[in-house]
Amino acid sequence: MKSPFLSSAPLANDLGLLFLRIVSGAVMLTHGYPKFQKVLQGNLKFGDPIGLGEVPSLYLSTFAEFLCAILVIVGLYTRLSLIPLIINMSVAFFIAHSADDFGTKEKSLLFLGMFIVIFLTGSGRFSIDNRLNK
Repeated sequence: MKSPFLSSAPLANDLGLLFLRIVSGAVMLTHGYPKFQKVLQGNLKFGDPIGLGEVPSLYLSTFAEFLCAILVIVGLYTRLSLIPLIINMSVAFFIAHSADDFGTKEKSLLFLGMFIVIFLTGSGRFSIDNRLNK
């Protein structure tokens, strides 16, 4: 007898990708929205982890964590949108929080892992990308 817990049916895979996209993108928005508000208010103080300057670093981080997160949630240009998010989380984990204890930087590693999985697998059937490819 075939166990439903051991199979990887296409519907289950697509639902799993949908859930992963929505959760990772929505939680990332909780980091991106405050940065977006900072930009709108003209408060451009931000870290400069890779030497680009505070303002470009804030703009790039806001672009990734706000706009790209929304695109990942809806599944539009998903793989392209994940590139800034993967870079952003790599900088957060490997550079900005490199000296921090693991408990502080583990969130960025979890995001990095989720974004890499979605990048490798694609957005799945329940995405705008899938509709555009038909």
